[in-house]
Amino acid sequence: MRRRDFITLLSSAAAWPVAARAQQPAMPVIGYLGDISPETRRDRLDAFRKGLADTGYVEGRNVAIEGGGMR
Repeated sequence: MRRRDFITLLSSAAAWPVAARAQQPAMPVIGYLGDISPETRRDRLDAFRKGLADTGYVEGRNVAIEGGGMR
């Protein structure tokens, strides 16, 4: 094997894992705002998470949920 072919092969093999990671789709993020206390919101969020799970979305695995209250 010629030196140039070897260097090309080696650099391609080293770049492959980086390219594979870059092509993974980003995890969807669901955001919400609320003006109620976290205790009141807990039941609603649990029901929302269950509804997502029923359709195949699990928080932390294939969807992220970000939320906050308006103060």
